[in-house]
Amino acid sequence: MHEITSWSEELRAAYLYRVVAAAETGTPRQKLFLELAAEAEGQAAIWADKVRVAGGVLPVFAPDVRARVVAGLVRSHGPRKLRTVLAAMKVRGMSVYTANSNGQVIAHHLDDTGHHSGMSSGGNLRAAVFGINDGLISNASLILGVAGASADAATILLTGTAGLVAGAFSMAAGEYVSVRSQREMFEYQIGLERDELAAYPEEEAHELALIYEARGMAPDEAQRLAQTVITDPERALDALAREELGLNPEDLGSPWGAAIFSFLAFASGGAVPLLPFVFGAGGTALILAIALTAVALFAVGATLSLFTGRSAMLSGLRMLAIGAAAGGVTFMIGRLLGVSVA
Repeated sequence: MHEITSWSEELRAAYLYRVVAAAETGTPRQKLFLELAAEAEGQAAIWADKVRVAGGVLPVFAPDVRARVVAGLVRSHGPRKLRTVLAAMKVRGMSVYTANSNGQVIAHHLDDTGHHSGMSSGGNLRAAVFGINDGLISNASLILGVAGASADAATILLTGTAGLVAGAFSMAAGEYVSVRSQREMFEYQIGLERDELAAYPEEEAHELALIYEARGMAPDEAQRLAQTVITDPERALDALAREELGLNPEDLGSPWGAAIFSFLAFASGGAVPLLPFVFGAGGTALILAIALTAVALFAVGATLSLFTGRSAMLSGLRMLAIGAAAGGVTFMIGRLLGVSVA
């Protein structure tokens, strides 16, 4: 029965709210989570009334094993580190751990500028750089390891190609599962919010106002903003996702898009040390592969300085040193094993 499930989820959330509040003892966030616990218990009472009206019987509530495990982790590690898990378990207010507390970020909920498109170009560039770097280091290390065992060029080419394809598919599969899981969690949670918004909009508005207040807004202003937001269902769902769940709908890309992007980035990096063996053979191909990989690693490190603010030269040299260490170790392992697969 849907109403019994919703009743149980609200009480579970209330239990976790109180655990989080206890972990936040002495901070302004303690009051927020205690009030959210009371709100969840009030919403559970609404669902309980619906069950009784329908002639149903409520079971005795007890936190399930998952809730108890999460509660133990919150007590030992703190709620900030568990915010994603807590959000997935219907614990609202996680945005207080991820957003600015001055209330300015909230204002965009009242804008009529429309939606933005997925991941920012900066995020795409960062993901591409790391994907290329993974392909470079892993496939270059694999090729050097096989070369250290005195394998011929044909074997190195076969091994490098297999490593490139396997690594690219592995990266793509990992990205697909990661983004798909994130979207499924978001879709499930937003579905719950949509049901609750239809069932008790005033209670949802009050929860939203509590979060705004905890983030630094004056109580009257928080109530006014929450009431304004809640009048537009779509805007309200967006606001609830951000402020209650700590989720940013704009950051949820396509699972297939993420998979293809990761595949191509890894494959691009993995192809660099492999290309000389496609067009040549022997020691010259190996030397050229090392040279191309070194240049590419330096370029990747220099590009990463765009995100860190550090010197491009130092970042490039650091990445080159990391790649050289990985390649050198695998080459020596291959040489020590002394296995000839020619």
